[in-house]
Amino acid sequence: MGTAALNLDLDGIQGLVSRGYREQPSACFVLLGMGDEAGRWVRDVEVTSAAARPTGDAVNLALTATGLAKLGAPLGGFPAEFVQGMVTPHRSRLLGDEGDGAPAGWAWGGPSTPTVDAGLLLYARDDASLAALYEAHRRRWTEHGLVEVGKLDTTDLDGFEPFGFRDGVSQPVIEGLSKTGPAWNTVRAGEFVLGYPNEYGLYTGGKAFSHGVGRNGSYLVIRQLAQDVAGFRRFLEQATSDPAEQTRLAAKMVGRWPSGAPLALSPNEDDPALADANDFGYFDEDPYGFKCPIGAHVRRANPRDSLDPQPGSASSIAVGKRHRLLRRGREYEHGLHFLCLNANISRQFEFIQHTWINNPHFAGLHDEPDPLVSPSAGAAFRIPAEPVRRRVTGLPRFVTVRGGGYFFLPGVRALRSFGA
Repeated sequence: MGTAALNLDLDGIQGLVSRGYREQPSACFVLLGMGDEAGRWVRDVEVTSAAARPTGDAVNLALTATGLAKLGAPLGGFPAEFVQGMVTPHRSRLLGDEGDGAPAGWAWGGPSTPTVDAGLLLYARDDASLAALYEAHRRRWTEHGLVEVGKLDTTDLDGFEPFGFRDGVSQPVIEGLSKTGPAWNTVRAGEFVLGYPNEYGLYTGGKAFSHGVGRNGSYLVIRQLAQDVAGFRRFLEQATSDPAEQTRLAAKMVGRWPSGAPLALSPNEDDPALADANDFGYFDEDPYGFKCPIGAHVRRANPRDSLDPQPGSASSIAVGKRHRLLRRGREYEHGLHFLCLNANISRQFEFIQHTWINNPHFAGLHDEPDPLVSPSAGAAFRIPAEPVRRRVTGLPRFVTVRGGGYFFLPGVRALRSFGA
């Protein structure tokens, strides 16, 4: 796969696709309801493009299906999951949004909460700059009749999520962007941006849609995840009184050590020198999960070369490339605002959540959904070992969904056309 042959329209793609704005550690995500004058506001928002390398503020704008409809955009080319939204009964079952995490109890995005039409993503170099950026945009959207229905504040935990593990280590490299990486982790641009060939050699959504309103766009999934940090620590303490063993058990559940070092490369102890390590597979070095358990969170979210029908082969890697996500989440005081970009919500985000994360039979396991983020309570987690494996039972629920929605991140030029 050659990256030089592909020219991405970086000026026409919103910057969230190319970077997570780590140089802007202060961020908030504003959820807005639109009125009749929203079109002018949308056209006037100065969004940051993928070509920019901001050292100060950065702004991106996403729209829900209801927002697009209010702007007069035709929804015919958009997929059913986006148009219907995240909270249909079928989708709730698919994603595991039931019980305490059911949409009926969500703080935003649920069936009884105000409609979210747009998401304004604001990033700044410090909290004071973010406050000024927010206030400037608040005046503008108020002048155009928009209403703030929610504000997702973030907390800078220096790259660590609230459970204490480094977050965002494993990301795919997008073909055509300046960053390079190993072939197994380089994914065609059309898996994340409409208007370019995907891993099937096709245009996601169809060529006509991808070169019309969809061009240079991407689908943004936002889910507010509350993490029960106290419950997680209590579970580890009940499992073992040895602090070192508590860390080891937590690492087995995650698949990486707190520093980010993968168990696949450092199975016995944390090694901060491997905190950024991402160039490894599972099949040849750890087919049975003795280093990194097969059911561990990161092994489920990105199985790498261990997928059927031919684990360890190029065919296995090719299957995995069709189910990758660009993660752009940010931590907050009590959890994670999970954000991801993909070109096909059903084949990428929903597939991973349903078939890999929540599935109790993933890779031949039995009654073992994801031990860290699955909505299932009372499940088990197997830790392979020789001569005797360990099986931890009665895992409580550590993560609960508190809000969510499907958004479309339009291309820069498409934003200028809405409501005209």
